[in-house]
Order: sequence, then structure tokens, then C-alpha cells
Amino acid sequence: MHRLFRMLMICLLLQSVVFAQESKTDSGPKTIADFTQNMQKFDGYFPFYWHEKDGKIWLEIDRWDTELLYINSLPAGIGSNDIGLDRGQLGDIRIVTFQRVGPKVLMVQPNYSYRADTDNPAERKAVEDAFATSVLWGFEVAAENASAVLVDATAFLMRDAHYVSGRLQSSNQGNYKLDGSRSVFYLPRTKNFPKNTEFEAILTFTGDAKGRWIQSVTPSADAVTVRQHHSFVELPEPGFQTRTFDPRAGFFGVDYADYATPISEPLRKRLISRHRLQKKNPNAAVSESVEPIVYYLDPGTPEPIRSALLEGASWWNQAFEAAGYKDAFQVKMLPEDADPMDVRYNVINWVHRSTR
Repeated sequence: MHRLFRMLMICLLLQSVVFAQESKTDSGPKTIADFTQNMQKFDGYFPFYWHEKDGKIWLEIDRWDTELLYINSLPAGIGSNDIGLDRGQLGDIRIVTFQRVGPKVLMVQPNYSYRADTDNPAERKAVEDAFATSVLWGFEVAAENASAVLVDATAFLMRDAHYVSGRLQSSNQGNYKLDGSRSVFYLPRTKNFPKNTEFEAILTFTGDAKGRWIQSVTPSADAVTVRQHHSFVELPEPGFQTRTFDPRAGFFGVDYADYATPISEPLRKRLISRHRLQKKNPNAAVSESVEPIVYYLDPGTPEPIRSALLEGASWWNQAFEAAGYKDAFQVKMLPEDADPMDVRYNVINWVHRSTR
């Protein structure tokens, strides 16, 4: 009798445990507030959280199928002209979107090298399906609320996105690999702003140094430490007017294939890279601009180069006045209270190299 009673109690206890586990599972994933309660929050364009104990960054994503700029760069480089990994060097500049599919979030880069500039959606879709897109990364959803999800962005931000190891190898400096044990987030330059979110990491590459260039610019050539930066930047408001590229301008352009082009015209289109410049008075021969183009000079620029840059850059106004704009181009010193990482500032960086 006692044995039967004991077995009955054990069965009831096991049932209670299973029921409790099922109830916990049925409650769904954790909320972002619960998951991040012991983390430091950075509000801004994409809110993110720093977990000091684990050394991880968790990214909150609430902008779905919205295009933005993703940029990687090298704010602290190697200092060799021959290798080419300089301070302030820009890497790839991509337009991306975030897309959620079940428990995953994909970062997708559309293929704008091939387009159909037409109002016909079927024609645009035909070109879109003809050429591959690129899924740059996949994130697992860890927590969510009604409109946003939380993902672990650590691996994405701590990888060799700038291809430092590849550049060292291609320049015959040695075979290097990223050493995770010597790589961490650099918090002084991991920040958030209303229109851009910024992350920075200290990355150390280890290997057998073979080249004299890398040996000449590093204290220990078997451990090369740089800083890598990631930026998520909001795209500007609609209304930008493109301009056809003219090779006589001596500037840079972007090109793409437009499959909506008539057979009698060239397939490839070229556009010049330009600022959005508009006259305050469109009817005036010469007018001030609605918003002038302002570049800020790196305060680390030495004299007399600093003064020469400020004076020389001002000469560009002669060209702008000939085009009908008054005081449209300005160069100033970066204010002490300004953050050069804020997307509102166009910054001219000064770069030192071992060869000057």
C-alpha cells in the first residue's frame, strides 16, 4: 500500500514538472526589456546594448525592409604607404535592408549594378530576379517586443570586415589570422546618434611576419593591432536629383546597367557623385544655397599644412560662384564639442605614414 502511494506521488510530481516546463515554453520568448535589464543601453538610430560581463553587443532592430547605408572603415591603421591600410580608410559602402524570416534576421544587400529604371513593376522584378542579391549576415532572434527584435551582433562586428588579413597576405607581409583572444570592442568610439549608429573594435592579427614593410611599422610584427569601425547610416530624404557623369569633370562616378534603356541607347548609365545643393532663390543668377557644403578639418592636422588646406579649399568657391552659388562651399576646423563620428559632419582626416 505504501509502495503504491509512493509511486502515485512520484507520478504527480513528474506531471507537475512537465506542466511547469510547458507553461514556461508557452509563455514565448523573453521581452527585450527583460533580456537587457543588466545591460547598458545606447539610444539612437539603432538602439543597442552593451553587456560588460560577456563583452557582447546586442542590437535592437525595428526598421524592416528599409534601406540604409552600411559602411566599414579603419580609424586606426598600420601606417605603411606600401601596404595601404591607412587611418581613416573607407571599406565597402553598401545599401542594405534587414528582413525577418521566422527566428532569423537577414541583412540583405540588393544588387543595384543591374536595374530597370521604369514605372513597370513587372519589368523591374524581372531584372531583380535575374541577378543575385547578397545576404551579408544572418542573426538569431534572442528577444522581441511588438515591433522590434534583439540579436547578438558581436560576431558580425568582431569579424575581419575590412579584409586586413587578406591585404597583408596579398602584399607579401605574411599569413595573418584574427585572434579573438586579443580582440575587444573599443567603447570610446562605440556610440549612437539620431541618424547613425557606430561600432568600433580593436582587432589583433597574428601570424608569421615575412615582409619588411610590416616589420618596419609595428612594435612586434607577429601581432598587428588595428581598429575597425562599422556604421549604420540613415539615407537622406527623397528629392535628390541625379546628374549624368561627364569624364571632363575629373571626379568619381557610379555606373550600372539599365535594362529599361531603348535598344538604340547604351545599356550602361553613369552618374556623378555629388552633394545635394539647392539655391535659396532658384531664379537668381547667383544665390546662396539652402544648405552649404561644409567640410571640417581634422584638428590633428599639423601646421603649416592646416592653414594651407583651409585657404586652398576656399578657392573652390570660385567654381561654385561660376555655377551660380554664393558661399556654397566652406571648410572649417572641427569644433571641440563636435564628434567626428556624427554623420552631420563631413570630415577631412589627416593621415600620417612612415614615409610621409
